[in-house]
Amino acid sequence: MNKSGNNSGAGAARFAPPFMIFIRHGQTDWNAEGRMQGQRDIPLNDTGRDQARRNGAALRDYLKEQDIPLQDLSYFVSPLSRAVETMDLIFGELGLPTDLYQRDERLREITFGAWEGYTIPEIAARSPEQAAARKADKWGFVPPEGESYRMLSSRIDAWLATITHPAVVVSHGGVMRVLQGRLLPMPPQEIPTLDIPQDRFLVWKDGEIEWV
Repeated sequence: MNKSGNNSGAGAARFAPPFMIFIRHGQTDWNAEGRMQGQRDIPLNDTGRDQARRNGAALRDYLKEQDIPLQDLSYFVSPLSRAVETMDLIFGELGLPTDLYQRDERLREITFGAWEGYTIPEIAARSPEQAAARKADKWGFVPPEGESYRMLSSRIDAWLATITHPAVVVSHGGVMRVLQGRLLPMPPQEIPTLDIPQDRFLVWKDGEIEWV
């Protein structure tokens, strides 16, 4: 378990829920190939399903250790199928019926627009100037027909402000980067570079982040 303390900066305290567990969806073939996935509805692969089951079992054990009843939590998921299947597999490990979770459009992944389906080297070969602009400012850069991390942050802020009850969330890497940047205030340019694993989950508790 890795912990990262909140330095109590002023940046995002008003967004912080009391307790939250965030799980990234399991791996897809496009993840494995390094393709810009965004809001394309790419399914889990077998590795991703194993990761989801692992996270479900680890979550079950964690909640038992912390004496947190399953019925005391709210459950939210991105509507994209890779997130929904991840939640279904997690619920299988928890022994919960799948009608307990809520799908929320605001939890969709950042969209890369016309770049979705391409790798970074492929984009650099096709559009070197735009690839260089993105590398220089991942926070503010807007891909063709896409969305910047700055734009995504407005969507996630609106969702996060509604979370006042302990929750379990299954969503995406870009969403998690923005969310982590809100919980632990940091320079915006650092947020798009955060590493978000698919075989562990993040716990926000008592003003600290812990990876389990």
